[in-house]
Amino acid sequence: MEERILVSGCEGEVGGYDTQLLYFTCSSLSSDDRRLYVISDRDGHPNVYVRELATGEETRLTDNHNGTLKSYVYFDGQPGRGLGKASVCLDSARDVVYFIQDNQICKVGLDKNIQVLNKVPDGRTTAFTHVSSDGRLLCVPMTDGRALDYDPEKEGYGLDRRPVYDIDGRVQDERLSSYLCVYDTATGALAYEKEVPLCWITHVQFNPADSELIMFNHEWPSFDCGIRRIWLYDHRSDTIVRIRKEGADTHGNTCGHERKAADWICHEMWTDDGGTVIYHGGYANGPALVGKYELASQRYWEIALPEDYNAYGHFTMDHQQNLCCDGYFKFPDDIKAVRENSTDNGPDPHKKDGEYISRVVPHWEEGRLEWIPLCKHRSDWLGQDAHPHPIYSHAGDAIYFNSRSGKYVKVYVAHVQQEGSLH
Repeated sequence: MEERILVSGCEGEVGGYDTQLLYFTCSSLSSDDRRLYVISDRDGHPNVYVRELATGEETRLTDNHNGTLKSYVYFDGQPGRGLGKASVCLDSARDVVYFIQDNQICKVGLDKNIQVLNKVPDGRTTAFTHVSSDGRLLCVPMTDGRALDYDPEKEGYGLDRRPVYDIDGRVQDERLSSYLCVYDTATGALAYEKEVPLCWITHVQFNPADSELIMFNHEWPSFDCGIRRIWLYDHRSDTIVRIRKEGADTHGNTCGHERKAADWICHEMWTDDGGTVIYHGGYANGPALVGKYELASQRYWEIALPEDYNAYGHFTMDHQQNLCCDGYFKFPDDIKAVRENSTDNGPDPHKKDGEYISRVVPHWEEGRLEWIPLCKHRSDWLGQDAHPHPIYSHAGDAIYFNSRSGKYVKVYVAHVQQEGSLH
């Protein structure tokens, strides 16, 4: 296996700072792989920087001096003030970054000209945003602020000071709503807003081939996670449909597992052609899984992972639909390091103690995955920012990821091996 290579972040621990990739629902790399976009607090506050990979030169694009905005994942941030670290997304083809700062919805390019597009309405909280592949539309998911109405110091726990109460439970009990707010990226005008009752939305993704389709989630479902997680909104027909349903009609070798409401499903994403949804999770009282759903045929393929692949991880893919992962894989004789487990545990059934960055080649019809471990990421997983969240370069020849193995989060890269595999 190769060693990880430091790309962006502090070299030493003294006087250091945190640097991380953008959230993995978008790329952190320009489409030509020449520039890397990161969030860093090197000046005392989180801001977005762009790094020219050939020279190492880094330029600050945003101008935040108010800390971190309160939003999903960043529960202990400041209401209405600071950079929304979860809001930063990149239009890779046009080198335009979208972000929320002080509740203003903004964009900035390489010219560092920050433009305010619109404003988050009062009484709402935001999460991970997404820009359409044609660059015309920006979706900002919002939820009634009551969902996160609490004192993080008195009613929070863990590193991120998340609420002690069940957030989705409050949404159901108090009949709160989320909103798909779609803005014109040229004018900043609200193109449309779709209210989704009884729902806490944190992930949104335009279909790469059709920006009238938006995939969204129900975050941390308090019941029926196996069928409540992934949804599709069609703006043309103004309809919402469920993506994963209960049933046994799964293609390939599924090791006898059916899709059930009691399963745990997470981290959905589109394939490049917009025809397929990839997701992962775990069967109820069973092994972890990776699945895909084809929109045109409404068919499912799911692959059960080995029983001992029980370390939480994320899956993303390259343009050839090869996957990469920051968890699950282990060698048969591995003895995992004994360390404190992550304090930001969600409803998932797996420990956050994965150690490897792996290239993963799926064989859907055969019901198997090829695992090609590239390196150990050595992250402690403590808090959202230390999740490796690996992403491929656009060329598919490298995987970038976060890691904190000391005091600070840094960004690393591992080169992709094209030959050989481990099963």
